Amino acid sequence: MSYYLNSENHLDPGPIYVRENGQLHMVNLALDGVRSSLQKPRPFRLFPKGFSVELCMNREDDTAQKEKTDHFIFTYTREGNLRYSAKSLFSLVLGFISDNVDHIDSLIGFPEQIAEKLFSAAEARQKFTEPGAGLRALQKFTEAYGSLVLCSLCLRNRYLVISEKLEEIKSFRELTCLDLSCCKLGDEHELLEHLTNEALSSVTQLHLKDNCLSDAGVRKMTAPVRVMKRGLENLTLLDLSCNPEITDAGIGYLFSFRKLNCLDISGTGLKDVKAVKHKLQTHIGLVHSKVPLKEFDHSNCKTEGWADQIVLQWERVTSEAVKPRETGEPRTAAQHFYGTRARAEAPVKCPLADTHGNSSEKLQFYKEEAPDCHGPLLKREAISSQESKKSKKRAFEEPEKEQSNSSQSSKQKYVCLAVEDWDLLNSY
Repeated sequence: MSYYLNSENHLDPGPIYVRENGQLHMVNLALDGVRSSLQKPRPFRLFPKGFSVELCMNREDDTAQKEKTDHFIFTYTREGNLRYSAKSLFSLVLGFISDNVDHIDSLIGFPEQIAEKLFSAAEARQKFTEPGAGLRALQKFTEAYGSLVLCSLCLRNRYLVISEKLEEIKSFRELTCLDLSCCKLGDEHELLEHLTNEALSSVTQLHLKDNCLSDAGVRKMTAPVRVMKRGLENLTLLDLSCNPEITDAGIGYLFSFRKLNCLDISGTGLKDVKAVKHKLQTHIGLVHSKVPLKEFDHSNCKTEGWADQIVLQWERVTSEAVKPRETGEPRTAAQHFYGTRARAEAPVKCPLADTHGNSSEKLQFYKEEAPDCHGPLLKREAISSQESKKSKKRAFEEPEKEQSNSSQSSKQKYVCLAVEDWDLLNSY
């Protein structure tokens, strides 16, 4: 040890602590020799004086993605002390996968319970609103789970969402209700063509109110059903109201919807209303309703499924993108104040808010329930069968009474049947 201490080429080992008589002393080493001195015990410091601790939680950066290093859950005890516990391995893995959900190969065969939690975690991180990656992530879920992701979609008066998120909307499968009212799609819109695909053959309720449709759009929408017997073949409710370009010829294309139970063609360009009513009744069995049908209440079609909040996120993102364009509000407010512009400005309203004053203007049709035309006949047949049973029963009971005094051998020839046995025999 003396050689090590007296050596000039040795490395500085740092401070050396020696415990003597129960006290801790620090030994200082010098190059020219060993100078040891007893000093007062210093308090032991784990960190230097200028050291500070910062907890790295979820901090959202405007220029980069969120940096997530929160592997702990912080809570407080009853005494007010801070207590932290490590997150479970499942939650850590779930968070990691949700951050990279767009890189998943496939979710087919994955348990639905775990997939729903994964979808909620990715939705909380707003992964489905990211351009490109959001579409790929959403397609993984819709391919594997179909209607569980979304079974009903309401895009009423959300034409901005349709224009910005068209590919995401087209990725939804196995929808049963689709509301596209007041979206001004037109005959050549890509979404109208998508309605005829096999992915939306499960749609039973379709609302196309006020979409600038004409006879050409109706012909295109019904072509797969008329020609190949596929497409919207399961449609039971159709709303084509407030489309004045649809005429009597366009209504003729609707005869291919054999399962149609409710139809609304109010506000269309029909010329011969009486002839249209007669054709709808003879071809499909639809009868004109004198009162508004509750089936066309647009509150019945709502967005339901795992992705119900995603549509709201899309709408919020698109509305925020449009907000900077509204630069004329201070100018118009000043003009209103000084009277240079009239304050009463008629806002553009969706025809959904306009109710028809007269019920005769509404052209809503419904399919009547099959009349119980066979009811009286069935009742008569039931009564006649009961009478025949009674007569047969009496016919068998009378010989039994006459032969009651006969011998036991003769009684064994006639077997007494119960009422259930007679019913079974009469059923053949």
